[in-house]
Amino acid sequence: MMVHCRQLCRSYSSGAVHVPAVRDLNLEIRDGEFVAITGPSGSGKSTLLNLIGSLDSPDSGEIAVAGLALHQASEAEKTEFRRREIGIVFQFFNLMPTMTVRENVMLPLALRGDDLKAGHQRAAELLGLVGLGERQTHFPHQLSGGEMQRVAFARALIHAPRLVIADEPTGNLDSANRDRIIDVLRDIHGQGLATLVVVTHEEEVAAAASRRVEMRDGWLVEHG
Repeated sequence: MMVHCRQLCRSYSSGAVHVPAVRDLNLEIRDGEFVAITGPSGSGKSTLLNLIGSLDSPDSGEIAVAGLALHQASEAEKTEFRRREIGIVFQFFNLMPTMTVRENVMLPLALRGDDLKAGHQRAAELLGLVGLGERQTHFPHQLSGGEMQRVAFARALIHAPRLVIADEPTGNLDSANRDRIIDVLRDIHGQGLATLVVVTHEEEVAAAASRRVEMRDGWLVEHG
């Protein structure tokens, strides 16, 4: 089991207001699945994704990802865990503007202190996978939004993580680029490169997933 959540709770405080974001959530995601988390704005989707990706910690309950009990792990353990096991795709790309496409893809390896010579071939393969094999020496400002998001997916895969999480990866893209990202997601899933957990409000993205779960007001209301 890649993800196991039991009675997971997370809330936030805004002044005197207490806002439950995830309430008593039970969820299991199997290794190799492509799961779409859907629901209206404010339903707790992104909070759940951050908990799964070890970017946030629960108030109570249990969460284990790739065999690590995140609710018991230290911040140092979670940081090392993300470097080894998690690939993260942000909505706004977060590419380094002074680095080439290839250098951006290889950045997680550099941060881990890996041998970059071996990473060049891996980066070229992943950029080919996302349809950007001819753009390796370009810089982010020379790319479209859809191309930058595809670079972000290649970067998320470079260190061979067991789990890739993505928060609204098509949220700022037109329909043509959205469809290209959907193709990338299908390729990652079809080739068994990683387990995928994607937050989305777009029906086309959710329809491409192997399973869909829906959240409302912090509750898991539909568990396919």
